[in-house]
Order: sequence, then structure tokens, then C-alpha cells
Amino acid sequence: MTGPAPGLPPDLAAALDRLAGRRPVLVASDYDGVLARLRDDPSAAVPEPGVAEALARLATADGVTVALVSGRGVEDLRATSGLDGPYRWVGSHGAEYDGPLTGELAEHRDALARRLATAVDGVPGARLEVKPASVAVHVRQVSDPATGVAVLEHARTLAGPALTVKPGKDVLEVAVTDADKGSALRRLRADVGAAAALYLGDDVTDEDGFRALEADDVTVKVGAGNTAARYRVPDLAGALAVLLRLADRLG
Repeated sequence: MTGPAPGLPPDLAAALDRLAGRRPVLVASDYDGVLARLRDDPSAAVPEPGVAEALARLATADGVTVALVSGRGVEDLRATSGLDGPYRWVGSHGAEYDGPLTGELAEHRDALARRLATAVDGVPGARLEVKPASVAVHVRQVSDPATGVAVLEHARTLAGPALTVKPGKDVLEVAVTDADKGSALRRLRADVGAAAALYLGDDVTDEDGFRALEADDVTVKVGAGNTAARYRVPDLAGALAVLLRLADRLG
């Protein structure tokens, strides 16, 4: 059956049906804000009900590769999500792809963390997160929005022009490599020899991924905001509906 899909725009449902007819297929998704709700405590961001089952169904389909592409480090992503399957894991916005960072880059990251710590010191609710390939300044729990903006602007100034800055929702992430989700998706697509790809994302850093894929791939923005994605769903329930629709057609 290829009729309307409950909860999905008809054009997106039709695109997923076409995608299911091509092999090999890469099914890739961001994690936070797509497969798991955004949480003030990142360690509490577990997958939404039904997500683990949908990913497992997709991963067992013939000619399908499932990838998690996140700003989190891979170790953190595995531990927080609890997901366990034959998935490709890409962390730190693509920097963690073939293994951990070299010692020199790790030292660079630690020096960056010491600099950016001065932006959050003394600001209630602001915090620093040191990732494998970057340092993130979070202001989601800062009560005054103007103060939060000022913290992020200060952090951007401290980072300097030579580093890769990745703004997000109430966060500024500064990477010590120039990897992004777009370059990671292109690499994944080539590695698996994909004839077609799906990518779901919700944040500013996912726009690199949307722009990197090909015109007949399926790119889906989750939530509001300007986007380069071809399709949109309003929320995480919509993202799950995308995965289930594709799993049904692939099955």
C-alpha cells in the first residue's frame, strides 16, 4: 500500500516509498532533538518510545545501513542512548569517524577548554562540556536570556577566528577540527556505496548534512526554523513516523 501516511505530509510519504525501492540505502539521523528529547541534563536524553525498535527493524533490512550522526562523542552517545545494533557511529560532528583524536588535537582541546571556562565562571546555569573533539558552552539553564546570549558571545570571542564554531540551540560548540556532519555523511554514503540516503536532523549543525546529500536523497528537518532540508516534520513523533514508514516499506 502506498497511500497517505498518518502524521506525514503526502510528499514526504511518497519520497520515502521511492527511497525504499533503491539499494543500498543509508538511513542516518541526528540523536538529540530527533530520536531523543532535548534535556537540561544531557545524560537523561534517552530514546523516545519506539525508536530503538524502529532502528532495529531498519538495520535488519536487506541493503540498509543505519547510522547515528551526533555532536556527542561516540562513547557518550552509546552510553546515553543505550542503543545496541549493527549501526555506524559518527560522533563529534564527524570528527570521530575512524577512531579517537590524536594526542596533539586532544591537547589543543584541553587548552581551549581552559580558555572557554572563563565565559561560564560565575554565571548560574551556564556550563562547559568538554567533548572528544570540541568544547561546548551551554546556556539552556541560564534564567535571563540576555545573559545567556552574552555568555555565548563572550565564548565566541575567546575561541578566536582560527577554530570551527558550531552554534546551536542555547549552545556554542567550538571544534578543534574542521569536520562537520556534511563531510561525514558524504563519507558514509561513499563507504557503503549507497544509491540513496535519508537524513533527519533538528539543529543548525544538521544543515551541513542536509546540504551535503544529493538532490534525490530524502532530508528531513524536525521542528521549526529555516532549513535546507527538502521535507519537514513538526516534532519527534514525526521523526519516528518517518522511520516507521520506511521500515514498513523496506520490510
